[in-house]
Amino acid sequence: MDFSALRNLISRYCTGEENWVDSRTVYIGHREPPPGTEAYIPQRFPDNRIVSSKYTFWNFVPKNLFEQFRRVANFYFLIIFLVQLIIDTPTSPVTSGLPLFFVITVTAIKQGYEDWLRHKADNAVNQCPVHIIQHGKVVRKQSRKLRVGDVVLVKEDETFPSDLILLSTSRDDGTCFVTTASLDGESSHKTYYAVQDTKSFNTEKEVDMLRATIECEQPQPDLYKFVGRINIYQDRDEPIARPLGSENLLLRGATLKNTEFVYAVAIYTGMESKMALNYQSKSQKRSAVEKSMNAFLVVYLCILISKALINTTLKYVWQSNPNRDEPWYNGKTDHERQRHVMIRAFTDFLAFMVLFNYIIPVSMYVTVEMQKFLGSYFITWDDEMFDEELGEGALVNTSDLNEELGQVEYVFTDKTGTLTENNMEFIECCVDGHVYVPHAICNGQILSGSSGIDMIDSSPGPDGKEREELFFRALCLCHTVQVKEEETVDGIKRGIHQGKATSFYISSSPDEVALVEGMKRLGFTYLRLKDNHMEILNREDEVERFELLEVLNFDSVRRRMSVIVRSSSGHLYLFCKGADSSIFPRVISGKVDRVRARVEHNAVEGLRTLCVAYKALSQEEYHNMCQLLDSAKLALQDRDRKLAEAYDLIERDLVLLGATAVEDRLQEKAADTIESLHKAGMKVWVLTGDKMETAAATCYASKLFRRSTQILELTTKRTEEQSLHDVLFELGRTVLRQHDSLTHDTFSGLSSEFQDYGLIIDGATLSAVMKPAQDDSSGNYREIFLEICRNCSAVLCCRMAPLQKAQIVKLIKASKEHPITLAVGDGANDVSMILEAHVGIGIMGKEGRQAARNSDYAIPKFKHLKKMLLVHGHYYYIRIAELVQYFFYKNVCFIFPQFLYQFFCGFSQQPLYDTAYLTLYNISFTSLPILLYSLIEQHISMDILKRDPSLYRDIAKNCLLRWRIFIYWTFLGLFDSMVFFFGAYFLFDNTTFTSNGQIFGNWTFGTLVFTVLVFTVTLKLALDTHYWTWINHFVVWGSLLFYVVFSLLWGGVIWPFLNYQRMYYVFVQMLSSGPAWLGIGLLVIISLLPDVLKKVLCRALWPTSTERIQTKRKCLTVEQSTIFMLSQTSSSLSF
Repeated sequence: MDFSALRNLISRYCTGEENWVDSRTVYIGHREPPPGTEAYIPQRFPDNRIVSSKYTFWNFVPKNLFEQFRRVANFYFLIIFLVQLIIDTPTSPVTSGLPLFFVITVTAIKQGYEDWLRHKADNAVNQCPVHIIQHGKVVRKQSRKLRVGDVVLVKEDETFPSDLILLSTSRDDGTCFVTTASLDGESSHKTYYAVQDTKSFNTEKEVDMLRATIECEQPQPDLYKFVGRINIYQDRDEPIARPLGSENLLLRGATLKNTEFVYAVAIYTGMESKMALNYQSKSQKRSAVEKSMNAFLVVYLCILISKALINTTLKYVWQSNPNRDEPWYNGKTDHERQRHVMIRAFTDFLAFMVLFNYIIPVSMYVTVEMQKFLGSYFITWDDEMFDEELGEGALVNTSDLNEELGQVEYVFTDKTGTLTENNMEFIECCVDGHVYVPHAICNGQILSGSSGIDMIDSSPGPDGKEREELFFRALCLCHTVQVKEEETVDGIKRGIHQGKATSFYISSSPDEVALVEGMKRLGFTYLRLKDNHMEILNREDEVERFELLEVLNFDSVRRRMSVIVRSSSGHLYLFCKGADSSIFPRVISGKVDRVRARVEHNAVEGLRTLCVAYKALSQEEYHNMCQLLDSAKLALQDRDRKLAEAYDLIERDLVLLGATAVEDRLQEKAADTIESLHKAGMKVWVLTGDKMETAAATCYASKLFRRSTQILELTTKRTEEQSLHDVLFELGRTVLRQHDSLTHDTFSGLSSEFQDYGLIIDGATLSAVMKPAQDDSSGNYREIFLEICRNCSAVLCCRMAPLQKAQIVKLIKASKEHPITLAVGDGANDVSMILEAHVGIGIMGKEGRQAARNSDYAIPKFKHLKKMLLVHGHYYYIRIAELVQYFFYKNVCFIFPQFLYQFFCGFSQQPLYDTAYLTLYNISFTSLPILLYSLIEQHISMDILKRDPSLYRDIAKNCLLRWRIFIYWTFLGLFDSMVFFFGAYFLFDNTTFTSNGQIFGNWTFGTLVFTVLVFTVTLKLALDTHYWTWINHFVVWGSLLFYVVFSLLWGGVIWPFLNYQRMYYVFVQMLSSGPAWLGIGLLVIISLLPDVLKKVLCRALWPTSTERIQTKRKCLTVEQSTIFMLSQTSSSLSF
């Protein structure tokens, strides 16, 4: 039996075959290998379409309705609406149906529009043109039609359409330069390498003649890992096999730079590309306030059901007396007598449910939706959040999370482009302890403009000149900087002087550019790399040529890089630069103590430091090094480990030359923003794909880490020396010992002496921590890691893949405290983190708009986060918390008298209020004041909130919507409703006559209760208002006036479209009674009195920080007005 044929059929016609295939074989150009070499087994791969949308044209209505009716409130109102349609109820179905239809429609339109924008963005990406090589010619196709195995031509400044293996480039050395800003946040240029055997294929025909296959792993989300090999078939029988690594893989979303064109073959397409695998699906986020509303709703549902059950039971108890069962004025029909008692009881239960339904009004959800939608405009209208440079202000992509901005406990931020501008500036260097500052101190001479510079023995002496020049040459040679000749790069004009284009530098590391530019300012200029020779211009304007023999690239474990060069005189040198911790142990001579002192001084200042060393090589040593490196590079397995071992043997016995200091410019006010967030009680984490040293320097500069902060490292280097288990438990003991002593010192008054901890972890170690423990005895690493993090004031996570950023956020979200998280970033690599967090904020940076497009909010700069959280977030939460509690309060006041009334009307489901009052109470009479309050209330001024971030702690952990506060508002509503009902009842019992001797009826009684109700709940809101404007006065007093005018018209005219006229002249008759006027005023005062007393006592005995400031401001206002009055009096007396 031919199993290969069977496998071919399964692969061709069955989906999901990749679940059991560990690797994939890609046929370059879809050309089969020569006969007899290997079986041709094509695999099915997805096309190159990217899908980020949530709905399609066909599933939008059912899927959106399903998602909306998953909300408890929407489903509840749907049930009530259906009950009103099915059975005879005291109220009309329109009262529930119309508001529900409005909410569902508005929400569907909003979500549909957002998804249409995502469809539009997807189509723009999927339809962009791609150049594919077919039959020796360049064919133009849409990106979505690209297939695995297609050979692609990509030109300079174009974005790679899928994950590609580099075959050849326009450069003779087979290298190309790429920016991966939209992937890992690094906007610097990275170098990628073509396969050695294909780098000479520079035409379409040559590439089309290539017959080769690529064997590689199945798609993985790790951006920094790739394992594969290419088999090239030539005339010989056996193919040539070459290893492939991440240096050969061009990732989708990256951009080609400083290279005219490249030829590459697609291996991962569409949703299998690494960028797409790192894309977190967008799910609907729900705020903590909405969760509280749903919890309160469940409580009120229970109250509602209890009321209906009590009334239904008591109705049949009442009717058990034959004299009460069928009064003459309400006789039963034959159909009613024949119905089963259980059916009648169930119908009565539903009728009571509808009657008391207003305790949970749908108008609250309408008001909340309007408040969120209208309130979001305050962010976009904020002039302080407008950036002149970009010409843009803040954007709100979703208004559902406004109040969540006031509840943030953890802030996860990207580094590059978010905290920093990614602009490096060379500050100084020191050679053997002698400091050199460009344009200030050079050659031991203090130049003009150097006052105030800290100098350490600035004169190198005559013997130090040779070492000085060797140091400058080392920095001009030990780098991967490329020279760009054109006038523009990334659309920005650079290197132009007096109208003429001059060269400038680009590199995979921005600090390398800063170092080379710093050397240029000190007299040594790097010119170019030509024919594998590096050229530099010295101070005497002489060109020096060095042959570049080997480059030992930088990696995060070694934390250094080296080059081996041959001078024109034939001398061989190894120049090495790296972090001080990786250079000092390898140095055997040099002025180590003086250089170390300067490095420590610069590190304290928050500067990025590097040490420089060298070693002169003999020809024999160089030959041995070449053999060592070649054998490591050709290894198919454990290549990284063997290269590391080779580098370790080569980079030894160095001579220390000096050190450099470079400043990574922070964004404006980034440090102030982080400091304010700390004072507000938030924990700030930096999650970056950058190197540990780079990120740590930024954290010091941005005040995330302070000078007193003790850094705890949980990195690959440390876990190689100790097991992960030992490292975690050691760190855990360290921070918990401090925590216990802090708890003890808190009571002894010594808490100011506690140690501040900061944690640094890298992506590889995080993967090990997140991996489930194989041995139960080893414990749960996640819990230990979380416990360490909780006791650290700041955490830095470096070398993070985009999906790892999302995993960190998810880990914190799922911890036992369930804190509210916020993620902020500016690149596509931050999208997963932004989508995972409770609130996602995108920075409109230089790295594209992917983050801003997928975020909940977008801001121009990191500094704007301060006002967004401390001011807007504070206001949003205060406003909506009052809105929710007030709505439940005023509806308890509204419905509980209706419940009490049933005890006085034989449980006959007789409404206490007229239908017009039932319908308009939440729509017209009491809705506008609370809506306006929830939009413009300012309990404290903006300036104070920005100046005192600690006020943010007063509203932390959803404190205004806790059960204690909720119960207080509920009991306040019950008290007020009992005052309304029984106050009116006793008033009617004693003084029930008008001037003409008529007795008030039941509709007058209900109208009196309703009038007291409307005035009480409106004045209650007025007492809670701190920020009065003419709009507040207009709406509050206008609502009361509208109620009075409406009642006069409603009861003063016989309306022909009504089949009843029960309210005719009722309101006028009530107002004609003096006792009614007195009763209304008295009952309103009695209802408001307990809340006023409670506030006065709490402010006097247990004031919050906010209340102290409010009291202080009032005292200052009174004092200022008194001084003004006295000054006016004295001036008048002087006359």
